[in-house]
Parts: sequence; structure tokens; C-alpha cells
Amino acid sequence: MEISIDLLFILFAVAMVAGLIDTLAGGGGLITIPALMVCGLPPVMALGTNKFQACLGTGTATFLLLKRRRLRWRHIRQLLPMAFLGAVLGSTTVLFINQQYLTLIVPAVLSFILVYFLLYRPGARWLPKIKMPARRYARWVVGGIGFYDGMFGPGTGSFFALAGVMFRKAQLVFATATAKPLNFATNIGSLAVFALSGSILVKVGAAMMCGQMIGAYMGTHFLYRINPKYLRWLVITMSASMLLKYLHAQGYLVLS
Repeated sequence: MEISIDLLFILFAVAMVAGLIDTLAGGGGLITIPALMVCGLPPVMALGTNKFQACLGTGTATFLLLKRRRLRWRHIRQLLPMAFLGAVLGSTTVLFINQQYLTLIVPAVLSFILVYFLLYRPGARWLPKIKMPARRYARWVVGGIGFYDGMFGPGTGSFFALAGVMFRKAQLVFATATAKPLNFATNIGSLAVFALSGSILVKVGAAMMCGQMIGAYMGTHFLYRINPKYLRWLVITMSASMLLKYLHAQGYLVLS
């Protein structure tokens, strides 16, 4: 598939914005996957290329957070294997799904994420009140989110962050920081599967990798400086805009 230089520069800029937002609030895939599909990539190719470019963004964020001692290895070492394995299973599953179904999954997932974040409030009655044991959390919650990321992906960083708040009673900023290495592990697991199946457009992924690295670097600089209450609204605004953009691009929504 041929991609023009102009389009590569656009995707570079898209990835830079996605890397920044993904580090701050998660959900960078809400920008990159619809952008890749709008450019004409088949759904599985878009997923594979997205994982390729996202690895550098989440990897950069993880490295900088550990280097700056914003995160400790002991906080994540039990969670990483389950995140990795879940993503491998999810990506293996998606290779056997009719690609037409994936075009329907995109707006469904975007809608779910939008509604979820609109309803979410710290301390809401429907949130779990008991802290989940670490092993159960790693096996079922982290592994389950990893499976989702391997199978589809957008919003994974946000899901990891909110899972930490809901099930482990972590502070939102700490949970957001912890989400970065978990998302890096799921990206690596998923990337391995897509690479073996030949579902990656390397030229596009390489251009977007550079943007991701710059965006992630900027994001780690601002993460502990931004007011936590703005993180949720950042994801809500992003989810709504990308849902409308995708529905319009796919012909489901006609704007006069």
C-alpha cells in the first residue's frame, strides 16, 4: 500500500498528539486507529501498525517515569506478565475475526468509553468499595484489559488507570502513571502477534513512532503538573470528537 509523504507528515503529527494525550489520560488509540482507518488501511493492518508505533510512546513514558522515580519497579512487576499474556491472546483472536465486524466494533467501543467517563465520579455508589487482592487484580482485571488491548485497543491506558482507582484504590495520577508500563507490555505482546502475521505497515509505523516519542516525552513532563480533574474531561472530549469523526468517515453520519 502506497502512502504519500504529505500523509506521512500528517500521521506523524497525529501520533505526536496521541502520545501526549495517551501519557496524560490514556486513549491515544482513539486518535491513531481511526486516523489509520480513515487513510484506507484495513482494520487488522490498522491495529498492527498502531501497535508498532505505540510501543515507542508507551516505552518512552515508562522509561522516563522509572528514571524520574515517579514509579517503582515493585509496583508493576507482578502485573506485567498478565498484561503481556492477555494482549497475546487478544491479538491472536482478532486474526480469526471477520474484518467487517471490526468496523462495527470501533464506534461501539468509542461510545462505551464516552458514556463510562461521563458517568464516572470518584466515590460514586456503583464503584467497588473493597480493595481487590493483588493476585486476583493481576489475573482478571489486568489480564482482561490486556486481552481487550490485543483485540482492539483504544482507551486501554484509561481503562488501566481507572481500574487502579476502582479496584486497588490508587490515586488517579499514580494509577495513570502505572498504566504506562502495563500498556507498554500489552503493546509488545500484541506487536509480536501482528508482526508474525505480517499485519504491519512499517513505513507508516516508523513515521508515527517518531511522533509518539515526542508526544510521550511532553506528556511525562506535564503528568504531575496537570490538575487531575481535567484528565477525565480530556478523555471525554477526545472520545466524543473521535466518535463523530469516525462515524462521518464511515458514512454512518452525514454532516450538512
